[in-house]
This record gives sequence, C-alpha cells and structure tokens, in this order.
Amino acid sequence: MKYTKVAIHSFDYLEPDEFLTSDDIETKLAPVYKRLNLPAGRLELMTGIKSRGLWANGMRPSELSTRAAERVLEKSGIDRNEIGLLIHASVCRDFLEPSTASVVHHNLELNEDAMIYDLSNACLGVVNAMAMASNMIELGQIKYALIVSGENGGPLLTQTIEHLNNDETLTRKSIKKYIANLTIGSAAVAYLLCDSSLAPDAPRILGGAVSTDSSANILCQGDGDTTSLMMETDSEELLKHGLELAKKNWNKTKQELSLENKDIDWVVGHQVGTAHETLTMKAMELQDHKTFTTYETLGNTGSAALPITLAKLSEKQKIKKGEKVALLGIGSGLTSIMLGVQW
Repeated sequence: MKYTKVAIHSFDYLEPDEFLTSDDIETKLAPVYKRLNLPAGRLELMTGIKSRGLWANGMRPSELSTRAAERVLEKSGIDRNEIGLLIHASVCRDFLEPSTASVVHHNLELNEDAMIYDLSNACLGVVNAMAMASNMIELGQIKYALIVSGENGGPLLTQTIEHLNNDETLTRKSIKKYIANLTIGSAAVAYLLCDSSLAPDAPRILGGAVSTDSSANILCQGDGDTTSLMMETDSEELLKHGLELAKKNWNKTKQELSLENKDIDWVVGHQVGTAHETLTMKAMELQDHKTFTTYETLGNTGSAALPITLAKLSEKQKIKKGEKVALLGIGSGLTSIMLGVQW
C-alpha cells in the first residue's frame, strides 16, 4: 500500500461523562476477590489502567458516531454532500441488519451517492477503514471519506462483573480469561480523509503494510448479541502471538515505505495496557521513540483506541510539521495494519 494523494483532513472524538476506576471495579468484585483471596490494586497494577469511561444506558453506537461526525463536519467546513464514502468501523453496532452506517448516513443527511458500509475487524476497524478509504481516494473515485466509530464497553463490563460474582466455580487461574474485559472502555471518533489537493497542508497518509496470523483467532473470542458481549481472552498467548506479528508487520511496513526506525518521529499504537505497550515497542526496537498513550484513563476503547490517541496527541500540538508518525494497528484475529503518516 502506497499512497500519493491521501490526506487526513479533520478528526474529532467524544469521551463519556462518567468514568469507573479500577478501584471501583474491585469494590464491585469484592465477593469474588474475597473468595479467591485476590489482593486489592491487582487490576491497575497488572494493566496500568486507572479508569475507563461509560456511556449512559441505552446509548447506541450510531448516536455516538453521529455526534462525533457532526463535530468533524463542523470543524472541517466542507459541504457534506461531497462525502463519497461513509464507513462505520466500530466493534459495537446497533444491530446485525441493516448496517449501522445506514443509521449514521440518515442522521447526517448525507448524499444518496455516498457508498456506505460497516467494517468490523475488532480493534483494527478504524485503521482498516483508513486503508479502504485511501484506496478509493487514490483511485480518484471519491473526494472525501468519513470514518466513524462509536464504542460502548459498558454492557461488556457490567455483564463481566455480574458473571464473576455469580460463578462459584471460578479459580485464581480461570478468572484470568476475563481480566481483559475489565480493561474495556468507551469512546467515539470520526476521521475525514480527502484528496490531498483539497487540503495541501493536512497530514498525508503515506501507505503501509498488512500481516495476519489467523491461527490466533481462538485466543480472544466474544459471543453475545449487539447490546452485550461476553468475551474470553488468553491474554498471555495473545500477547505472545501479537509481538511476533507486530515485529513482522513493522519490518514489512518499513520496507514498503522505504523507512528505517530513525526516520520515525512518533509512534502511536493500540491502547491495551502497560505490558502490551512496553513489550511491543521493544519488539520493534522503538522503545526509545516518542509515543503517546491514553489507556491509563480511557482503558481499551476498541477500534477507537488508536485514532483517539492520535487525535489527543495532535490536540496537544506536539507533532511538528514534516514529522513522521507510525500508526501501529493490531486487532484480535490476529491481524495488523500499520500506516505511515507525514504531518
């Protein structure tokens, strides 16, 4: 994947008003903590996550995505009739059919000529959508693409706490497969991509590479309806496979874009937790590079995690014009897309 005329025109995000700390979760899990003799502070110590956000009960992904999109459209100042593609890229969806993108399209009153679809690929969804949108822009098929994600981790978190407190068969070993659920947060993002001639000073997507290890598809699986999701994760094995895949795909990305580690100014990865961040950066020999994280306060916000982190980094005006940013996307399955962006 190499792109010569794709720009990130605008982006914005939403955070929940309510946050649940790791201490709050452990208080709710007092019965199982007492029965298994688990030490207080274990959750934050293991993950580095202090808090995660919660939306109000009944909040639909389409509403979150719509609100984030409206903020981007207002900020960009473009005519929404110019948008040729809308992708709803979050794990969370309103229902199985029709696409949640159809709800967002209707809410935003976009043009009938706009192509719409949902893109579901675990935590990689938004980065995946960036690649798909970039292909259409590079081919000259569209001028603007709107990518949205509305992640609501509240139902998963609530259901997991209830399950852990009620399952008398749990042991200190078997509870491990549910720890990842307790790190999940909520957020919404919207990104507007365009032909670079329409935004000559905007960040440019240079291209990237893809690598998939589908043998790891059994290591993180969820089962449920569209409003709740019970998930089991073998975090240790998932991390092991993820490190190998990340290293492989980073080497492919550098080769594709003719880059070396020294050419990269900023690194933004998926926001899982402190162990994942430290070990992944080390595996790619990027541990001395500048990075930015949000998992400490937002938790793992699924497909919104990497893009909201990039948006917050940009918001703090730390990225200088001309600097190169590596977007290190990865999602359970396992599959990875890594993109290079020049500010």
